[in-house]
Parts: sequence; structure tokens; C-alpha cells
Amino acid sequence: MEELQNWLFTFIGAVSCLVCLVNCIWFLKYFFPRTWSPVPQSFFQAMGEWAVITGAGDGIGKAYSFELANRGLNTVLIGRTLEKLKKVASEIEKATGRNVKIIQADFTKNDIYYDIEERLQGLEIGILVNNVGMLHNTYPCCFLDGSKKDEDLINCNMISVSKMTQIIMKQMVSRQKGLILNIASAVGTFPCPLYTIYSASKAFVYTFSKALEVEYKTKGIIIQVVTPFGVSTPMTKNPKPNLITKSAKTFVRESLDYVRLSDETYGCLAHEILAVFLHFVPLWVFHTNKIQETILRLNQKYLEKMQKNT
Repeated sequence: MEELQNWLFTFIGAVSCLVCLVNCIWFLKYFFPRTWSPVPQSFFQAMGEWAVITGAGDGIGKAYSFELANRGLNTVLIGRTLEKLKKVASEIEKATGRNVKIIQADFTKNDIYYDIEERLQGLEIGILVNNVGMLHNTYPCCFLDGSKKDEDLINCNMISVSKMTQIIMKQMVSRQKGLILNIASAVGTFPCPLYTIYSASKAFVYTFSKALEVEYKTKGIIIQVVTPFGVSTPMTKNPKPNLITKSAKTFVRESLDYVRLSDETYGCLAHEILAVFLHFVPLWVFHTNKIQETILRLNQKYLEKMQKNT
């Protein structure tokens, strides 16, 4: 019996070590994406002539618009503020020489999609970036203390992803190729108190993308959900970039190297490493009252400091 137990423990230990080794080797792909799963220069152009980007007026959407134009695609910029779209379009045309179309649309509304579909007719769309999104509340707070514009957030963060995918995926299926990038958030990969509605809306994007990829992976369509932690954008009040908080331009450039690695990515090496460390922390730790009270207290001090400086 003792000999059997020793053999069993040895076997379990060996399997555990093997699993850890495989996981470590697998994680190396994020350090060397261009070696592990290289993206040829012609990859993005091969998807189709045009890329469509929602929420393209600033932040991550603007960065994707520029980067995809730099990689040889004409772009369709969709967003709410016409002046921002015109400015971005002009900058892209001057910098890259690519063709740019703009469509003004408010994604908090549900009556915009017929017009969008009509204006996209005749374009060979190879890439869709479902980027548009909004925060329920800029700073952490409890559900009842936040904004009451739940419907706007649901329309913008969730309905837009489903509707835009329906419009554009039809032609991707007929051509048997295409790339869809759905921009979610790291807080959509777990229940995130103090950002309850926003976290739930990004969880929808995460789950929707993963299920859609299974349905259409045999159709030649790549569907990837991108779940960043910190990115400096107007929506997040433009924090100064650092080791974790990336500029939109840096984040997007790095994330496009990951499009063929897997059906989900945190978008950059720093965020992939952070996610590994956070996965070792039990979820209940983040959900304790002490943590929530500390976050709210620190946020209140930050807001008071901001008020004094204005």
C-alpha cells in the first residue's frame, strides 16, 4: 500500500510539473508573437479592401483607424461627433494616402443601423473593429450611486457589437475570410464591483465573441476579443501612460501582433503578465467589504484633490 501511495504521489507530481511546463512554454507566445504566430505584412490587406472602426473619433478607435490605414487598408470611421471624425479622417489621408469614409452615428440609439448598412453597401469589408463603448460612471461607485443611463450603455456597449457584426459578417461569410476584433475589457472577465453595469456589458462582449468564434471558425473568419486593463483614452480621463497603462497607439500596435495567437487576448505583454498574477488572487479577496471601502475612500480623496486643484 505504501509503495502504491508513493507511486501515486510521484505520478501526480510529475503531471503537475508537466502541466506547469506546458503552460510556461505556451505563455512564451506573448513574448515572441512574431515568431510564434507571425502576421505577414499582407495579412490585413488580404482580409479585404476596407476596415470599419466604431468609436473612431478618439482613443483606441482612432488608434486602430491609423494603424490599419498604415497597414494598407481604406477605413470607414463611425462615431458620434462629426468634427472629430473629419479631423481624424483628414489626418489619416494625409499621413497614409488611404481612402477614408466617415459615418456619423450615435450608438446609444437603436435607429441608426439601417443607415449604416446602406452606406456600407458596395464596400469589400475585411476587418471590423467593434470598439465603441462608454462607462456607466467614470469613477468607481456603487450601483445606485451611478448614472441612470443604463439603456444608453447597453445600446452602446452591447447592442452595437451584435448589430455591426450582423451587418458586416454576412459578406465575410460569403467571401470565406474576415477579421472581427471586439474590444471588451479586463473587468469583463470577472464580476467587478463598483463598475457593475460596465463590467456586465463587457462580459457580454467577451462571451458573445467566444461563442461566435466557435460558430464561424470553419468559415475562414477570425474573431478575437481584446480585454485590456489600462489604456490612456479620453474615456478614462487620459491618465499618464506607464508600465501598465498604455497609450492607445502603443496598445493597438502591439495588439495587432496577437490577432493570430488565440481567440482572446489582453492586447499587450504587460497586460498578459498582469493577468497571470491576478489569476493567483482568489476572487473573494477583490470582493471583500474592506477592499471596496478602501477603493471608495481613495477615490473620494482623489476627487477632493482634483477639486482643490481646479
